[in-house]
Amino acid sequence: MATFLAVPLKQTQEVDLIKPLRSFIQNTFSQADPDEYNQALNEFSKLRNLMIAKSVDKHESALEILNRYYDQLLAIENKLPIAENQIRVTFKWRDAFDKESLFSGKRILAISSAAYEKVCMLFNIASLQSQIAEVQNHDNDEGLKTSAKYFQSAAGIYGHLKDIVLSHCNQEPTPDLNPDTLNALSSLMVAQAQEAIYRKAAQDRMKEAMVAKIAMQCSDLYSDAMKLMQLSSLKEMWPKEWIPLVVGKQAAFHGMAEYYQSCVAAGTKSYGEQISRLQKANELLSAAQSRGGVTFSFKNEQGRVQRDLQAAKKDNDFIYHDKVPDIKSLPSIGKAAIAKASPFPQTHLSEKFTDLFEKLVPLPVYEAMTAFENRKTQIMNAEIGRSREATQLMNSVLASLNLPAALEDLSGSKVPQSVLDKAKQVQDMGGLQYIDRLMNELPELLTRNREILDESINMLDEEEKSDNQLREQFKEKWSRTPSDKLTKPMKDESMKYRQILDTAIHADKVVQEKYMKHKPAIDILSKSPGDIEKSLPSGSSMSGSQNSGCVQDLKKMMEEVETIKAEREVMENELKQAQFDMKELDRTYGPLREQVTASIQRQETLMARVQNSNTEFCQAKASSQSGAQRETMLKDLAAGFDMYMELKGNLEEGTKFYNDLTPLLLRLQNKISDFCFARKTEKEELMNDLQKSIAKQPTGPPPAAPSYQQPQDKPQAKVPPARPPPPTIPSSAPSSNQGAGSQPAPPPYGKTDIYACMVLVCVYIL
Repeated sequence: MATFLAVPLKQTQEVDLIKPLRSFIQNTFSQADPDEYNQALNEFSKLRNLMIAKSVDKHESALEILNRYYDQLLAIENKLPIAENQIRVTFKWRDAFDKESLFSGKRILAISSAAYEKVCMLFNIASLQSQIAEVQNHDNDEGLKTSAKYFQSAAGIYGHLKDIVLSHCNQEPTPDLNPDTLNALSSLMVAQAQEAIYRKAAQDRMKEAMVAKIAMQCSDLYSDAMKLMQLSSLKEMWPKEWIPLVVGKQAAFHGMAEYYQSCVAAGTKSYGEQISRLQKANELLSAAQSRGGVTFSFKNEQGRVQRDLQAAKKDNDFIYHDKVPDIKSLPSIGKAAIAKASPFPQTHLSEKFTDLFEKLVPLPVYEAMTAFENRKTQIMNAEIGRSREATQLMNSVLASLNLPAALEDLSGSKVPQSVLDKAKQVQDMGGLQYIDRLMNELPELLTRNREILDESINMLDEEEKSDNQLREQFKEKWSRTPSDKLTKPMKDESMKYRQILDTAIHADKVVQEKYMKHKPAIDILSKSPGDIEKSLPSGSSMSGSQNSGCVQDLKKMMEEVETIKAEREVMENELKQAQFDMKELDRTYGPLREQVTASIQRQETLMARVQNSNTEFCQAKASSQSGAQRETMLKDLAAGFDMYMELKGNLEEGTKFYNDLTPLLLRLQNKISDFCFARKTEKEELMNDLQKSIAKQPTGPPPAAPSYQQPQDKPQAKVPPARPPPPTIPSSAPSSNQGAGSQPAPPPYGKTDIYACMVLVCVYIL
């Protein structure tokens, strides 16, 4: 009966996947609703727990669960990156060959990495394949075919793992994931696959020459596996029966190759060669029995070889008398390498795989889309900024010239209609009270954002400080990744937000200065028309100049100014609402950029004309002290209106900026908080492990005690002296009635004799 080896599975424990993955989706994919992924997250978590439960079943249905979980890990690799500095989920896996001995302890490796989880999953998939192959019915063709298929597949996976394990773990793996171990397991699986093919060929009564070649290849493959398994770093790791079994099979299959080749020799009537090969086969099978011990499973084959050898010798001695050649002089048998490690599949392992997170785009794609949106926003803001800056410059020039108010104030007594229109706009927008409210809210929003950011940075600093202290305390025993390597992306992001806030603070100060400078004018514009009229000084009348050429020219130019402003509003809306893909960025924004440039050039020409006409207009006006004060006031009101519009836009944008920044900072804070919590949990577990290992370490033999503490020689117990011989009593003459052979009767003790006896007793006691 065939005896195959199955690799034990690595063991793990349940982890919380839902919370960290949901938090990452919420903090990273700003457009995604985390609630939409609750079902997918629950299914993913259930799939991992089901994988743990089903791993003990040596059945293809259990293998399908493992394949599905591995495929899901592969699918989220670029969407939900589980790593120490991204989504922090710590996976703990035990060495598959861990015997949990008293001295070696448990070999467990915990890494926050999906790559490490994938490595362990592939190991278990290959190991479960070996277990499914082992439990097949090897007395029929289907069982042997299935075994050969799964052994070759397992060999391919172990070989693939050998090439990637070190890069995926980024630290020293457990012994079962050592590249030498994986290489040995891959070699062993190929040998067992070849053995399954050999047994099928033997059962199918294939030609002896081919069976001999298949068996010879089996022997070579087991020889390779034997050498790899007996490396000094590995041989103590395997279960005790593995190496004897492999060593025994190496000799046994060489023996079976010689046996089947002897059948070929018998068919060609080469009886001497037949006997020589049978002798070699018997010798090898005996060696296999000796090496394999209780694992030897070729007793039937050994009996057949011995019977055939006995019969062949008998026939040759009595009939053929063929010379038996030396086995070394015979031609080699040859090999048939049929079993090979299956190539690792580049597609999904499961035939029924569906991506639970299909709606999420890969992070590189999302980052590219975000970069595109940022570039789009940058160009849009730059062009809108150019347009607004030109408009502000135009407004300031017109305000300095008191236009168009000066054209409407020819009477010198009434409030110009343009001033009344501007005042109404200011009042409709909330007036000075609205600006004051925005100005008061801005510092509160800034303070809130700074507090969130400062707390986030403090958490990172405290975590790094704690890690450095423990690393200094425990030295090389503190084996986890240093904090500064993990926190760099989060620190860079924090510094980016700090720079953004610093820039915003500087901008807020500029806004505050502008507000204080133009607050009186804005206050006047916020009043009723009667109050505005009272606030304006009276001026000289220029009623006769209404139809002058310079006045008419200036009025036409003011209409052009309003046209330019209206066109810029349209251009700004087009810049904001432009929709296009990444390839059309320059093609879409190019014409809009040209329109902004043309509008600015048109403004420059118009402002030059306005200044020339305004000079002529000013010369025609009658100058007086009151007229100068009125004109100055009108200029201030015009500048105040322009500043009101600018401040309103700036403050509203600033409020929106701070409100939009708050959720981003909260996401960063949550990410940092989750990271610090995970590191704290990891720290506590590592501390417990270190404490246990320190407690288990032997302290060494005690020092030799000084001489004065050495125990003195104990006084010997008193030994009683030897008992003295009994006193000699002189014998008296025999009486007449005693026979010659009789003993004389002891005389009666006298008083002296009693005293002597008492003395003897006392001496004995002492």
